[in-house]
Amino acid sequence: MNPECMREAIRLARIGLSEGQTPFGACVECNGEIIASAHNQVFAGNDSTAHAEIIAIREAESRLKSIDLEGCTMYATTEPCPMCFAACHWAKIKRIVYGTSIADVRALGFSEMTIPNTIMQEMGGSTMEIIGGLLLEENLSLLRDWADIPNRKIY
Repeated sequence: MNPECMREAIRLARIGLSEGQTPFGACVECNGEIIASAHNQVFAGNDSTAHAEIIAIREAESRLKSIDLEGCTMYATTEPCPMCFAACHWAKIKRIVYGTSIADVRALGFSEMTIPNTIMQEMGGSTMEIIGGLLLEENLSLLRDWADIPNRKIY
């Protein structure tokens, strides 16, 4: 695991906060190099699928000119939602590393489906490695900062 990749995801999530987005960032690392990173852009383009993980996967696939991200790791500030988990699976990402859990953001009012990645992994027969809690305090701080924003948007 590379904490600097998570710090990049956190940095981008903070940029997203400054642009009126939600507190989520993602980073795709391959062979020790960050090849893509993003923050949520749901409100920027009125696109409910514009999650940080989806944008980062699209950027990584474009950069590598392949839909096969085998050997890559997804770093996400929060445990990926079912849509993002499925996209990681289909892209053949080998590992997901996240900070806060789905339960953490659901407690803030997000309409997350309460299906942990480990359950989706088991039910879908995925071989992805899943590691939670990386830089947990820094990611919780990100959520607290978002919660303190007046008139913040939520989905």
